[in-house]
Amino acid sequence: MSAAAQKARLRAAIWERLEREGVAAFPRPIVGRIPNFRGAAAAAARLAAEPAFVAARTVKVNPDAPQLPLRLRALQAGKCVLVPTPRLRGGFFLLDPARIAPAHWRAAASIAGFARHGVPLTLDELPSIDLMVLGAVAVAPDGARVGKGEGYAELEYAVLRTLGRLAATTLLCTTVHDIQIVPAIPVEPFDVPVDIVATPTRVLHTHTPYPRPPGVLWEYLAPERLAAMPVLAELRARQGEAGG
Repeated sequence: MSAAAQKARLRAAIWERLEREGVAAFPRPIVGRIPNFRGAAAAAARLAAEPAFVAARTVKVNPDAPQLPLRLRALQAGKCVLVPTPRLRGGFFLLDPARIAPAHWRAAASIAGFARHGVPLTLDELPSIDLMVLGAVAVAPDGARVGKGEGYAELEYAVLRTLGRLAATTLLCTTVHDIQIVPAIPVEPFDVPVDIVATPTRVLHTHTPYPRPPGVLWEYLAPERLAAMPVLAELRARQGEAGG
């Protein structure tokens, strides 16, 4: 069975188990999503207490529902939060708590609040990231991770690496329910492993052995993806000009 087929089977099993055990939370259906779960706020609290998160000044957090409590905690701690628009169609927004009234922090941490309370950034304006949080459908103790199957988290990481806004050593994290931790996940060249996994009950430091992609692996991208994501098209054009 191919790695892609194994990942698809794993996602389906996790989505089904979250629903069957009453752990899944709004929004529904969770199939096709980074699933929200009961205990997401507790997992966020555990990750927010980690020294690396406490020390970070600017964090990049995925836009999905289970990470909303973490985005809010980051704002409450005075951190700037870089958030991508869903499917990278609108680039990135920066949420700066110094420019947002505290009464609006919760709204700003929601997907609907990014454009209203955040500042849209061009590629040249993207800040350096001290810590990155990725959503996950499943994660293994060795740091292997699988998302919802569309590759957006990997592309967000790759864009920031290509632009030099992420160091090779920047810590990568996720928050999941304990159910979402599985024994093993196949890893492909474009996959991004995580260093820290926080659940409602514990924190795992994976010491992952897997290498990270050095940037965008263009050979794995179909032309229609460039057309759908202006950020990628702009980055590809820049690299073409530099190469020429």
